[in-house]
Amino acid sequence: MQDSLAPAYDSFMLDAKKFDTTIGGNPVALYFLRNSHGMKMAVTNYGAKVVSLLVPDKNGLPEDVVLGFDHIGGYFNAAEKYYGGVVGRFANRIGKSKFTMDGKTYHLYSNNGNNTLHGGKSGFNSVVWEVSQPDSSSLVFHYRSIDGEEGFPGNLDVTMVYTLTENNIFRIHYKAITDKPTQVNLSHHSFFNLHGAGNGSIEDHIVTINADKYTPIDDEFIPTGIIAPVKNTPMDFTNPTKISDALDSTFDQVRFGKGYDHNWVLNNQQGNLSLAATVYEPKSGRTMEVWTTEPGLQFYTGNFQTGADTGKLHKAYRFREAFCMETQHFPNTPNQPNFPSTRLEPGQTYTHTCEYRFSAK
Repeated sequence: MQDSLAPAYDSFMLDAKKFDTTIGGNPVALYFLRNSHGMKMAVTNYGAKVVSLLVPDKNGLPEDVVLGFDHIGGYFNAAEKYYGGVVGRFANRIGKSKFTMDGKTYHLYSNNGNNTLHGGKSGFNSVVWEVSQPDSSSLVFHYRSIDGEEGFPGNLDVTMVYTLTENNIFRIHYKAITDKPTQVNLSHHSFFNLHGAGNGSIEDHIVTINADKYTPIDDEFIPTGIIAPVKNTPMDFTNPTKISDALDSTFDQVRFGKGYDHNWVLNNQQGNLSLAATVYEPKSGRTMEVWTTEPGLQFYTGNFQTGADTGKLHKAYRFREAFCMETQHFPNTPNQPNFPSTRLEPGQTYTHTCEYRFSAK
C-alpha cells in the first residue's frame, strides 16, 4: 500500500489492520484503489476479493455496492465462500466432478453435490495471490496453480490486473499459460446490490442481457447440452425487465435454479469486448453495464442467501438481496464438445477481459 493513499481510507469505514494476517506463510493485506470521480475500492489478496466498492448515486452520494466483510475472519467463516473473489481454475460447475481429455479421465473434488463448483474444495477464491500496486488505480495479481491442484492437469500460471479507471470502470484482465493441456475458465464473483450492500431486495433492479439463447440446466444445475432460445420464456432479458417479473415462475428452469442461476449465450461470439448486460436501479439511478470478451454470462439472483452471514456495518445478507454477473465460458464445457472450448494448450495464452461500468441517471 502507498502512504499517499492513506487519507482516502476513512471513507471506506474499513480498518486495513483487520486484514493483516499470514496464510501458509503468505502475507495477506487490504489494498485501496480510487479515481477522481468518487469511486473507491478495497481489495484483499486473499482470493483477490473485492471487499468494498463505493459508487455514487444520481445525487453524487456514494454507497458500497458489493457484499463483504470488514475483517479477514469474516471470509474464513462465511456460509457463502465466493464473495468478491476470482473463481477458477474452472468457474461454475463441472458435472460428476470429472472430465476426459486425450483419453485420460481427471477426477475433481465434489463440493456441490455430485459436481465440482468454482474449482473445487480450494479454488482460486481461497488462495493467497502475490500482489503489487503500481499506482493508485491498479493492482496486479499473480498465482501459480501447480500440476494436479484440485485434480486439474498442468502448472497454470495466472496473472490478473484490476483497474479502476477515470471513467468509473472496474476492469479485470486475465492471462494464463500452462505447460500441459488443461481446462481453464476464470471469472469474477462479486455479489452486487445497487441499493447498497445489505440494503434490501434486488428484485426491483431492471436487467437487460444481450443474449437470444441460454443453456438450460438439469435439477443439479448442470447444462443439458442444449442451447435454447429465450424468446417467450422467463429467460428473455433482451428488453429491460424487472428481476421480480418472473422470479417465482413455474417455468422449469426457474424452479430448478430457485430463481435465476443460469448461463446466457451472449450474442457476441467473436471474442471482442462488447456489452453483455445492463442493470439499473431506479431509486438511486445507479447503472452497471457488464462488458466482456467471453461467450457466456452467469446471472445469479442470490437464491441461496439465508441471512446467515452478517457483513459490513453489521448488515445481514438475506435471500435475493444480491445478484452476480459472472462473465465466463459455459458451465461443464469439458464434458460438452458442442460448447466453445475451454481447452488451453502449452504455447497458447488464455485471455479474458471483463468490465463493470458504472454511471447514474
